[in-house]
Amino acid sequence: MVKCVSLRIAKQEAHVKGDSEIMEDLSGGFTMKRFSWVVILAASFSGLVTLHAQWPPRVSPKAPRKPDGKVDLAAKAPRTTDGKPDLSGVWEQYGEFDFPKYLANIAADIKPEEMPLQPWAATLLRERRENNSKDHPGARCLPSGIPEKDAVPAPVKIVQTPDLIVLLYESRTIFRQIFLDGRPLPKDPQPAWQGYSIGRWEGDTLVVETRGFPENNWLDMAGHPGTEQLHVTERFTRTNFGSLEAVITVDDSKAYTKPWSVRENYHLLADGELIEHICEENNKDPQHMVGK
Repeated sequence: MVKCVSLRIAKQEAHVKGDSEIMEDLSGGFTMKRFSWVVILAASFSGLVTLHAQWPPRVSPKAPRKPDGKVDLAAKAPRTTDGKPDLSGVWEQYGEFDFPKYLANIAADIKPEEMPLQPWAATLLRERRENNSKDHPGARCLPSGIPEKDAVPAPVKIVQTPDLIVLLYESRTIFRQIFLDGRPLPKDPQPAWQGYSIGRWEGDTLVVETRGFPENNWLDMAGHPGTEQLHVTERFTRTNFGSLEAVITVDDSKAYTKPWSVRENYHLLADGELIEHICEENNKDPQHMVGK
């Protein structure tokens, strides 16, 4: 497999201002060279790029079209036969040359003084940054957890039924299940990278509650920590045919003094499809993740 993301991100970074520019991290004042972020992200998520070239071109028959044949992304959001908003489709958060802002730093939109870190968590975050995030699980092809998975620069396919929603992630070629059948969250689950998710509808918004994570979690590449007490709430709203909004709330009293939220947005790849991504294939990243 050709590893494309390093070229994709490097081109984008060079286009912005150049590798040697010092960037200010938005959640705590720690500075590092922009090139370091390129290396970290390229190493941990190598192989991700929106090509969708393994299937022949196909025009989605259900997508609303403009007179010129292009998908009308501003059209009204579809609904299922039972009247619920239909979230089905292939979605992606970033454009081809967008820097993966929330993957690099989930707290990018939060002022440093408003980030409610517990003292030990603030220390761990700084240590991870100062060591160039070399211990991030992705460098060893381990999966991203939630909410980091929401921000990975690769498509996700949503498959919706009345009692179950399945998220098929192109990154790592893994899946996630959201149960809508009324079951409660497990009380003492075996820790899982994706946790355990249940959902419910509040009007036109799908509310997803997830627990059951490992104790030594990473919420992003910067190293914001999560613990076994992590409780993530995602609120998904399809605002029109081509747009999906996610408001993500992190509640982890062991690592943070209060819950905090971020807003992330996805665009529909109306005629797109997933491709296979096997991180372990020809993975040469770990030996380069040497830290400071």
